[in-house]
Amino acid sequence: MAGAKETPRQKLISLMYLVFITMLALNVSKEVLDGFGQMYVKISDANQRVDESNNNIYENIKTNAEDKGGKWVGHLRTAEEIKEESDEFYIKIGEIISQITEKQREKDPELKEYAQMDKGEQLDMMFFKEGSNDAASDFLDMINNYKMHVIQVFGSQYPEYIEMVEARFFTGDENGNIQNRDGLDEPWFNANFQGFPLVSSLAKFSMMQNDIRQTEHDVFATLMGKELKMSSNVNETNYISLLKTEKGAYYQGETFDGSIVLGRKGGAQNPNRVELSLDGRPLSEDDYDLIAGGIKLKVGAGSPGDHEITGDLVFLNDGAESKIPVNQSFAVISKPNSAVISADKMNVVYRGVENPMTISIPGIPDNKVAASAPGLRKLRGSRYNMIPGKGREVKISASGSLPDGKKVSTVTNFRIKDIPAPQGTVRKQSGSFTLPKSSLDISTIGAVLEDFDFDITLKTVSFKFKVPGQPTISVNGNRLDSRAKSALRRAKAGQSVQVFDIKVVNPKNPSYKFKRISPVICQLVN
Repeated sequence: MAGAKETPRQKLISLMYLVFITMLALNVSKEVLDGFGQMYVKISDANQRVDESNNNIYENIKTNAEDKGGKWVGHLRTAEEIKEESDEFYIKIGEIISQITEKQREKDPELKEYAQMDKGEQLDMMFFKEGSNDAASDFLDMINNYKMHVIQVFGSQYPEYIEMVEARFFTGDENGNIQNRDGLDEPWFNANFQGFPLVSSLAKFSMMQNDIRQTEHDVFATLMGKELKMSSNVNETNYISLLKTEKGAYYQGETFDGSIVLGRKGGAQNPNRVELSLDGRPLSEDDYDLIAGGIKLKVGAGSPGDHEITGDLVFLNDGAESKIPVNQSFAVISKPNSAVISADKMNVVYRGVENPMTISIPGIPDNKVAASAPGLRKLRGSRYNMIPGKGREVKISASGSLPDGKKVSTVTNFRIKDIPAPQGTVRKQSGSFTLPKSSLDISTIGAVLEDFDFDITLKTVSFKFKVPGQPTISVNGNRLDSRAKSALRRAKAGQSVQVFDIKVVNPKNPSYKFKRISPVICQLVN
């Protein structure tokens, strides 16, 4: 594999590993089991020594970051991420070891009776019994996630280590399989752990812990300056330019303090010359400071809109110039001085319904905006609902803090209106119209809000029914009852019957009292 040469100790461990894999295919004897046990003990002891060494190197990195700053701050951040991931993975394996040795420890507390560890039921029950696929999948995910995280955090800076890390934490092909002795695909996890003696699994888990600590050691040692030999040439094949900003957009009048840096490893070499332009205007030496791996800009943010930085960063390598092209942009937005408050439906709010509203302040995140008013309730982000109470007007206040600490606040007045008076309906017809007696007999009595922007379904509670020459009949519900139908049968053709005093409710707000509902007049045609 590519990367650092293996130490004699690592070669010995690898040789033992091959023996371990070979012997597992045989009918293991007590002597072999004892050999695995000795291997487990030696690797466990080695893990403790590597752990102590890693802690010492980590403390040195931490001290350099506190005393020297600069590149050591980044080194410490990398070390902290790797250490946290490594400790979590290492401890998880330790928990698995504790679980699979629980019964063995009852009769062998110090785990020294290796000849008795010829069965692996506890591990098989944990990972391979029916319904335990999640445990095996979770463990494989932890291996692969750790491998990918190390490659992402460390391998991106030192690619020579990527192949080594992938080899240490190999878990099969893209489907998680390896070829067994018969040339058939078999899951890597099953091939290494299913049906194996307990002591062999202990050695294997301990070896995996050793791989974790060795990986951690490689990272820490490299950060301390013992990295593998790498190409020091700066060229456009190995590097790209990146724009680093403290925030996504800047207000008009602010100082733009973005940094242009090399994208491969944040290079430690300062540019030897800068050939850059901002919106076509060449930058002078007063517009930037040289920093490790790039420059830090100190130019005016400019007018609202997108601004482009183009040109080259020039580096000298053995007397030859290398130009790293720059083509970056940043956005500037106008600085707000008031909040934007709007009703989603209209410029008034209606009593008795939920009025959807949007309340926001440009340039300030929604979670940093506070809005208040009687009946106002926040839903999510900039979305609110307003249910106004009494009165003819409501004041909505909105406030927020800009990144520079300045407060922005505003108060907006909204008129409160009642819901318009509904129109009574018979068979969904309103006003005055002709209707056969047989149709009226089975018609539904209701009410509608014509040309109203809110979708409200009204439920009829009661109404009154009047046939000329007969007493007025009060009806509960939304259809003629038996008394009303009897009166209708006695009505003559050409007479006009009335449906009036219709009472309705809004099921979503039954306490709201609607204005008087217009009556319906039906002229009978037979």
